This record gives sequence, structure tokens and C-alpha cells, in this order.
Amino acid sequence: MLERAGGGAFEVSVDGRLVYSKLKEGRFPSEDEVLDKIRP
Repeated sequence: MLERAGGGAFEVSVDGRLVYSKLKEGRFPSEDEVLDKIRP
């Protein structure tokens, strides 16, 4: 599900588990980086 946010937030969650946070990392992830974190 895509949720609108503000303040520069870009976060990726899967089943309620945060797998990537732009606020924490300070940058946008690459597509492969996100896919690597969500694939079993």
C-alpha cells in the first residue's frame, strides 16, 4: 500500500515491518536495494 507522507519521508514497509527509511539512511535507495530487502 502506498501512503502519502511529508517532510521528506520515504519509507518502505512490508507486512508492517520497516525495510527502508530515507530519513534514517539519508538517501533514496536503488530499486535493487529495496528488492533485495523484500525478497525471501
